[in-house]
Amino acid sequence: MTREDHRHRHLERIAEVRAGRHAEKVGYPIQVRATEVVRTAMVGSGLLRVTLGGPGAQGFEAHAPDEHVKLIFPEPDGSLRLPEQNGTMLRWPRPSPTSREYTVRRYDPATAEIDIDIAPHDGGLASDWASAVEPGAVIHLAGPPGGLIVPHTYDRYLLAGDITALPAIARWLEELPRTAKGWAFIEVADATQEIELSAPDGFEVHWLHRGDRAPGTGDALARAVTGVTVPEGERLYVWAAGEAGQIKPLRRWVRDELRLDKADVGITGYWKRGVADFDDDH
Repeated sequence: MTREDHRHRHLERIAEVRAGRHAEKVGYPIQVRATEVVRTAMVGSGLLRVTLGGPGAQGFEAHAPDEHVKLIFPEPDGSLRLPEQNGTMLRWPRPSPTSREYTVRRYDPATAEIDIDIAPHDGGLASDWASAVEPGAVIHLAGPPGGLIVPHTYDRYLLAGDITALPAIARWLEELPRTAKGWAFIEVADATQEIELSAPDGFEVHWLHRGDRAPGTGDALARAVTGVTVPEGERLYVWAAGEAGQIKPLRRWVRDELRLDKADVGITGYWKRGVADFDDDH
């Protein structure tokens, strides 16, 4: 099967799932790309946007709000170890290269620009890099390996998360049909971290202010989300992401209270307090 045949097949599958009844992960042909930093800019006070472009960004695949790429960084000795192309997949060296995983906030095919929004924090590898990087610098990225394709046929959608989930939630709200209904709950430090969102008219957007509490602590997000009343007989899709421990109660809620099918839920720990490069395999 040629690369073009494979491309056509996965685009057809995405369209089928989007028009169906349940969410499904669909794989894309994966590449490793050498991209160039075009510019950086703050988005609110809580996110630093790195815009990547150059020839390596041409033909990038972007189909799902929470799809991700790995940014690949040099090793401590300065060497750069990259995965090798293996058909439509990648063969990764062992041990794995130093990398960090981020949501694709936006891809613009017209300009071949990729936006990655990073929540700055002291001592974070990607955060420190993004804060210091200059336009023209080269960064390699791998992926996305695929994405969770969610049908546009649900009656309502519930989106929730902290500042690390905000890029995905913002993209969700942009890409859902303008007739979509639901709720979005986003926990941020304060009003300076709130950003403009393009939500459908039928969405209620709730900003929750963390205040002086440390990121990833407290139950305000879980309490707000579980206070939602879903109209009788409506089909709901729930998507949540953030600190692994903070969103754990939501897993129990959708299972025990809402009794949703696994295909109607996407809950992912994006990070865990005290753990660098946390990987949630849920």
